[in-house]
Amino acid sequence: MKAEASAMAAVTVDLHELPTREALAEELSQKVAYVLTAAIERRGKALLAVSGGTTPALFFRTLSDAHIDWPRVTVTLVDERFVPEDSPRSNARLARENLLQGKAAAAGFTGLFREGMTIETAAAEADGVLRKLGLPIDAVVLGMGGDGHTASFFPDADQLPALLSPTNEAVVAPVHATSAGEPRLTLTMPAIIGAPFVALHIEGEAKRQVLASVLRGKDLPIRAVFEHARKPVEVFWAP
Repeated sequence: MKAEASAMAAVTVDLHELPTREALAEELSQKVAYVLTAAIERRGKALLAVSGGTTPALFFRTLSDAHIDWPRVTVTLVDERFVPEDSPRSNARLARENLLQGKAAAAGFTGLFREGMTIETAAAEADGVLRKLGLPIDAVVLGMGGDGHTASFFPDADQLPALLSPTNEAVVAPVHATSAGEPRLTLTMPAIIGAPFVALHIEGEAKRQVLASVLRGKDLPIRAVFEHARKPVEVFWAP
């Protein structure tokens, strides 16, 4: 592990460079398992927020076999497309098919999508459910797109400054961005950085270059997470 910082700006990350995707999945799973177990010992339960996309499936499958008191864990999503959970584009479906299997099948799950509601109403409903589960979230595992977005903080999102604000009072917010394809639901900045453990999981040289450009000072949405996080975000990367 090594720290990387930008000479132009006060952002720092703890970078874990792994030789393979398999090694990354194993190391990240071990760290998340440790954090969740510590939360369960401290408060009797744990709350984990995970991301979607194509990157995390192997990590999910590895974590699903970890020795954790899974009945005391609730899994939720960092963000979600506003599509039904049986859609191939649903992050909830990805989590159910890859993470909530094996030992982790005993965990609870609460998604963000709500059938038959407007996206604004669904955001308010999901917001209330997560508050009742008991904040802060114990572990947040983020992804990152090639445009530097994380969660659903797209560069072209409506009201992006509000989404990135560390004083946003919401836990879940609706997102409208042309580049996102569909409307989205996302955890807000305070919900993410309030977690004791925040990780960024990225793979491939292209993502590594995006990260490097942000550390050199490029103003992309992921940079706001680095700036506002209470301690350096732990970045897990493999080629």
